[in-house]
Amino acid sequence: MKPDRAWRLIRMSITALVLYALWLVFTASADLFSLLTGAVGSLAVAALTHGQFIAGHEASLRSFAPRPLALAGFLAFLIYSMYASSFAVLAAVITGRISPRVVHFRTRLNSDLARMVIANAITLTPGTITLDLNDDHLTVHWLLATTRHSRAAGDLVKGRFEERLKRVWS
Repeated sequence: MKPDRAWRLIRMSITALVLYALWLVFTASADLFSLLTGAVGSLAVAALTHGQFIAGHEASLRSFAPRPLALAGFLAFLIYSMYASSFAVLAAVITGRISPRVVHFRTRLNSDLARMVIANAITLTPGTITLDLNDDHLTVHWLLATTRHSRAAGDLVKGRFEERLKRVWS
């Protein structure tokens, strides 16, 4: 089997499995008809949409399959960052020491999935909202801006998210 065809089959299988798992969760039914309908529907939708679910250029397992322990560490760090940042924003709002800015910077993450995760992690952290993600360029509204220099702003905004995500998808 050609590698291109094998990769397409792997992408379709992963898409079908995720869709079938979602079907099982949302229907919450173990009837034979429901199980068969979900399987057939998941395969049909996966055959049509696997190219959108996992992009063809993400052709390595490492680009979309995270390392489980590193992912758990990243999620714990994200939760900690969300709480720590919420207290910092609360203090800044109470004291009136906010300095909102829109900053532009680049990420060194290679995977599209990792870039999407860092953009969402930045948005989930209070005081920052990702406005745009274009290839490796991020545009972020930063409520507590301390610098206008793009590299310094990028280092402060993305913080340790980027280095932790490199461990998750490297």
